[in-house]
Amino acid sequence: MPPILASVSPLKEATIAIVGTGAMAEAMIAGLLSGGHVAATQVIASDPRAERREAVEAKYGIRTTGSNTEAVDGADIVVLAIKPQMLLRVGRELSAVLAPDQLVISILAGSTTVALGNAMRHDAVVRAMPNTPAQLSKGMTVWCATEQVSDVQRSQAAALLTSLGKEIFVEDEKYVSMSTAVSGTGPAYVFMVMEALIDAAVHLGFPRHIAHDLVIETLLGGTLLAQESGDHPAYLRNMVTSPAGTSAAAIAEMEKGRLRTVLSEAVFAAYRRTEELGRELEEETAAE
Repeated sequence: MPPILASVSPLKEATIAIVGTGAMAEAMIAGLLSGGHVAATQVIASDPRAERREAVEAKYGIRTTGSNTEAVDGADIVVLAIKPQMLLRVGRELSAVLAPDQLVISILAGSTTVALGNAMRHDAVVRAMPNTPAQLSKGMTVWCATEQVSDVQRSQAAALLTSLGKEIFVEDEKYVSMSTAVSGTGPAYVFMVMEALIDAAVHLGFPRHIAHDLVIETLLGGTLLAQESGDHPAYLRNMVTSPAGTSAAAIAEMEKGRLRTVLSEAVFAAYRRTEELGRELEEETAAE
């Protein structure tokens, strides 16, 4: 069943260890603190780079360490914010100190709960797939949990992931893989469309800085209109498409260029690659 968020944050008494201090980890730290979910004293992060640890400590006031095991030992919640190729090494390292009642939340792309469990020899695992707008607390995270994750831990996971933006819990892990191809990879599609529109505007004759503002504000405004109105995108598109008008001429060219098909093929390609990565990690971790 989906987690239920209490009026008092489920993280109020929890200690959180974050393994890794990259962009997504930092977004989580910033969101947790600014949202009042936790105090800085409840959070510890690990990173092998001394200069990075010093920067994070100075900016957020949390504790840091160069040792992953030191960070994780005794924490209520462990967040894995490392690169997927580091899973086996770090997982084996953490397996020596992880206790059965500790919750592990992974934000590693393509890393299945099976691969995570194999690597860490741990059962209470949440697999989450955020996206890069999480750096502004505007992310979209889809997540699932293993059977060993308790109701309290699910509520804690939901509260923690809201620090990145919106979160959606799914019972079936396949939807996390699917979301990797849609919302996880989605910002790349948006940025590519953005880039193409800016270049087209420059080609048309606009200075680049004006082209940039025109495109950014149009995409932002269009997104907010779709969100606030709740109308189907096709309805909104028809609202600005007059017969034999400029929008109709533009859309005819996009249809001729197979825009819908290309986007669909891109999503399915990303999904297939996500599944491949998952199988590779499962095989790699099972072999140990």
